[in-house]
Amino acid sequence: MSTRVMNTAKKEFPQTWLVLPAAGVGSRMQADRPKQYLDMTVKGVTKTVIEFTLDHLLAYSSGLSGSNLSRSGFHKVVVVVTKGDPYWHDISLARCYDQDDRILVVDGGSERCYSVLNALTAITQTAHNDNAWVAVHDVARPCLSYADLDNLFLALNHYSDGGILATPVRDTMKRGVQGHQPEESTSADENLIDHTVDRQQLWHALTPQMFPLPALLNNLQAALANGFEVTDDASAMEYAGAKPKLVSGRSDNLKITRPEDLKLAEFYLNNNE
Repeated sequence: MSTRVMNTAKKEFPQTWLVLPAAGVGSRMQADRPKQYLDMTVKGVTKTVIEFTLDHLLAYSSGLSGSNLSRSGFHKVVVVVTKGDPYWHDISLARCYDQDDRILVVDGGSERCYSVLNALTAITQTAHNDNAWVAVHDVARPCLSYADLDNLFLALNHYSDGGILATPVRDTMKRGVQGHQPEESTSADENLIDHTVDRQQLWHALTPQMFPLPALLNNLQAALANGFEVTDDASAMEYAGAKPKLVSGRSDNLKITRPEDLKLAEFYLNNNE
């Protein structure tokens, strides 16, 4: 009587590149430098936001134990900075990022979408891998958890439209409209409530946003060629008719945008195990 041998080998997720757009100015931070170069102190260590994010993701190695999917981390990281950025230059030399063959530096564009496009083009010229994937992550989100990354990889296994980390909207949502009521207010223009928006199936988009490299590149190029400057990477996929997955992520994966966000990110990181 023959015995059937089960194949227990794990399937390796396709080669995945990480893109960190870091060419933004971050004017809402009201600081003397772009927000990615502001200092944070976490558990006694002071580094810039970009260093915390980059170091954290370079060190990622999945904890997909118990699953049939193997994942060893990101293949390489593409850091997109403004050409001639003096802050990145100094940090790169001090931290020896310029000697790390896992890091590729690409010039940024006038908007985030053009920075991402530059990164995707550079990867295509370097990877020579039609099956490669790309994950785009906001450099100003240093609190991303490895567990969320694991869940994203698991959710997108065998799903070619890709997906994003997101959190369901919990608060009551209002649609605003600009009003002009000089007889009731000293301010000429104010934001007024137009109506309350149904929050069912509303999600806050987070990052990373992860897609097959050829699909994201082609769809982003098509959107921009038609004058649609997408505000996130999933929008380019949606523009082409794709249905990216929404993968529930932690709400502390916040994007540092305003001055108070920096302290909140420090708090989260200092209290994470």
